[in-house]
Amino acid sequence: MVRPKKFLGQHFLNDENIARKIIGYLPAGYSNVVEVGAGMGVLSKYLLADDSLNPLFFEVDYESIKYLKVHYPEIQAKLIEVDFLRYDLSQIPAPFIICGNFPYNISTQILFRVLSCRNQVPFLLGMFQKEVAERIASPPGSKKYGILSVLLKAWYDIEYLFTVNESVFYPPPKVKSAVICLRRNETGQIGCNEELFFKVVKTAFNQRRKVLRNALKMMVPAETSLPASQDSRRLESLLANRAEQLSVEDFVFLTNWIAACP
Repeated sequence: MVRPKKFLGQHFLNDENIARKIIGYLPAGYSNVVEVGAGMGVLSKYLLADDSLNPLFFEVDYESIKYLKVHYPEIQAKLIEVDFLRYDLSQIPAPFIICGNFPYNISTQILFRVLSCRNQVPFLLGMFQKEVAERIASPPGSKKYGILSVLLKAWYDIEYLFTVNESVFYPPPKVKSAVICLRRNETGQIGCNEELFFKVVKTAFNQRRKVLRNALKMMVPAETSLPASQDSRRLESLLANRAEQLSVEDFVFLTNWIAACP
């Protein structure tokens, strides 16, 4: 068997038990499924075998594409040989769920892409580098809690499912992996300007060692305080903390305060 080369940081899953376990977490009730990084088809074949599903497969590695077409001829009409990050996702019937053993080098970019079309994607099931998965799933107060943790939790409920050892991949990575899932929550509008919310979260974590009073000082005039009708004590408490201590709701509160500043 000719194996495709590692591409874009991808390590190809070759353990059937793990593949079946991952597929078992796909939720019922959705027919449109998008696999990002089909690789050697270890997940793809289970999606193809399920008559209730209408799967699409993204793959850009030439050797992987050749392998898929030879070993799974039925995939050809469903195979999109385009970079998922560049594809116009409005062409895919919504809602659609996303799954895959994601290439490590673009896994966070995939998540930001999902955020941008969150109303089309009610569920994501994916394999990530363990460190990345832990960061995404971490709660406030954790040292691993970061920008993606906050932004994703604003619109998704996140669950860390299980850890995956290095030995089940070809070539074996130097780190462990993990499978997580994201379920779209009921949040529509988060209650603040979303562009400013993203900016506040990124600014706060880009200087995560500083308390927020200092980390955000370039975003508000000196000596600015909340209008008397708002909870100034809550504001003072939040500004005395670091970014990792704040929940999504806290960041929404701060965003609205910054938006109200003269």
